[in-house]
Amino acid sequence: MRDQAGLRRARRLGIGAVVVLALAGMNGPWLYRFGTERYHQYVINKPEYKAANGHWDIVEFPEQYRQDTIHAVLLHTGKVLLVAGSGNNQDNFDAKKFDSRIWDPAKGTIKKVPTPTDLFCTGHTQLANGNILIAGGTKRYEKLKGDVTKAGGLMIVHNENPDKPITLPAGTKFTGKANGKTFVSKDPVLVPRAKKVFDRTGKFLRNDPGLGRIYVEAQRSGTKYETGTQDNYRIQGLTGTDARNTYGIAQKLALDKKDFQGIRDAYEFDPVAEKYIKVDPMNEARWYPTLTTLSDGRILSVSGLDDIGQLVPGKNEIFDPKTRKWTYTPKIRQFPTYPALFLMQNGKIFYSGSNAGYGPDNVGRDPGIWDVDTNKFTKLPGLSDANMVETSGTVLLPPAQDEKFLVIGGGGVGESKLSSKKTRIIDLKAKNPHFVDGPSLEKGTRYPQSSILPDDSVLVSGGSEDYRGRGDSNIHQARLYDPATNTFKRVADPLVGRNYHSGSILLPDGRVMFFGSDSLYGDKANTKPGKFEQRIEIYTPPYLYRDSRPSLSGGPQTIARGASGTFTSQHASTIKKVRLIRPSASTHVTDVDQRSIALDLKTSGNRITVTMPKNRNLVQSGWYMLFVDDDQGTPSKAQWVKVP
Repeated sequence: MRDQAGLRRARRLGIGAVVVLALAGMNGPWLYRFGTERYHQYVINKPEYKAANGHWDIVEFPEQYRQDTIHAVLLHTGKVLLVAGSGNNQDNFDAKKFDSRIWDPAKGTIKKVPTPTDLFCTGHTQLANGNILIAGGTKRYEKLKGDVTKAGGLMIVHNENPDKPITLPAGTKFTGKANGKTFVSKDPVLVPRAKKVFDRTGKFLRNDPGLGRIYVEAQRSGTKYETGTQDNYRIQGLTGTDARNTYGIAQKLALDKKDFQGIRDAYEFDPVAEKYIKVDPMNEARWYPTLTTLSDGRILSVSGLDDIGQLVPGKNEIFDPKTRKWTYTPKIRQFPTYPALFLMQNGKIFYSGSNAGYGPDNVGRDPGIWDVDTNKFTKLPGLSDANMVETSGTVLLPPAQDEKFLVIGGGGVGESKLSSKKTRIIDLKAKNPHFVDGPSLEKGTRYPQSSILPDDSVLVSGGSEDYRGRGDSNIHQARLYDPATNTFKRVADPLVGRNYHSGSILLPDGRVMFFGSDSLYGDKANTKPGKFEQRIEIYTPPYLYRDSRPSLSGGPQTIARGASGTFTSQHASTIKKVRLIRPSASTHVTDVDQRSIALDLKTSGNRITVTMPKNRNLVQSGWYMLFVDDDQGTPSKAQWVKVP
């Protein structure tokens, strides 16, 4: 949506467009009064301005190809997968209208892709074979308190039989022993058998019942079907020992707000065939999960809201690309939804504290280092504004070998108006790693987008001062962060505001694309409903406005860890560094895939020989963009390289 300042500028332009030409040679005040917008356009399009600050351009697709993009993934074909699912639009959900697009930024083409289910608020990551793993999504939209007509909530089903599990079909009725009210399950549930517990001598002590979780709701609408206290529930249709061993326990079942519900579905997206391939579903339904690559190339799936709208109770699981099946991790650890989880060079997982919301404010929010195998979690101290890292962004600073992370902005838990100006830096290679403050942002910033550039800078742009851009609080600013000097440099302002449901992705030509934005309201007074931003915006960094850029061609398509590959460049003698950048998978201020790895290089004549690091935790298997930078910091276009 266009900001109010932009609308005012447009009105001024309409009044003064002709007069400006006549007054161009006169004094400054007249020029400002009648031609601010035209003068602004003149300034930002001057070659010297672009060379110092870069430039923004809007891409607007033909109407039939527009969608409410929630997720975007760069494919090794150079194209971008744009996923909306139902696009945060319940009418689309009810009509089973689920959308994805394939956009080719080089050719400017876009096409629709059949989308099998509602991949809205799913998780995604790059696989070693170049496919994209996509897991989770939406089973049910949230219902606000005033929209809930039937009392409902969570039913815990107990099975005290140690000899067999029991399955209850959808439509099972539960009747309270004390309140006498009947509730009906919405889905089937498998309740595992009870576990026999013995003491150290082998003496039997008790059976610990198997537990199943299911969402139930009243048969009829109305407040008289609400319950206010815990009750035990008899399960209709069971007889004999099943009736004695199986029962339900529920707390309050009421007309309260009901959160989104997740799905178990998982897919691989094939970038060559450009289609979704169904794989085994997850064990847990997940809405808002994070997918992170582990040391052995398997994928860890963490957090999310489950199929009854509850935060998944720490039951994390792992996808094996070889078998395309999921298994639980040995132990439980709970995080808020979309936690920022990064593979470290020692094979452990770094959690920065960044997340996108949903979850208690006192569970799983401390940053630290997680050993998934042992479940040991070591907290890391020093995080400033620690109560305001929800909706913050986290990026692994280039080069990835340094293992330094930047946490950017953030806000209070839930729909809080609080937002943070802080950036925080942590060096995980330090003897005693702890967070220190980096340079401050001008404004408190939720939902900042950040993209690593091939010259080792990080583009930080957009976001809003308030939850989902309330109060017309989008931030039309962009900065380049320099890890070497720990400083920000203000660059050209973006044209489009970006807050919730937005993101950014580095393209193979060195530009950065921005997508999405889902404001709650469209005005400062918060009276007009917001409109989902469907336009794509492209930022061209300053390095692409220099006289020339180095060429890069030839070379192997595959380079193993520890091996070398030789490429050709007419500018080989000017090349000073090589960067291997993993393609992004971005959503909800979360992009744990992006990393930029420094490669050793040697030059001879027009040849550049690069050597891949040996550490598989640093260089995960998969496709990468390989850039070379000259002595001015200007990058080549990327060559795609696969690390087996």
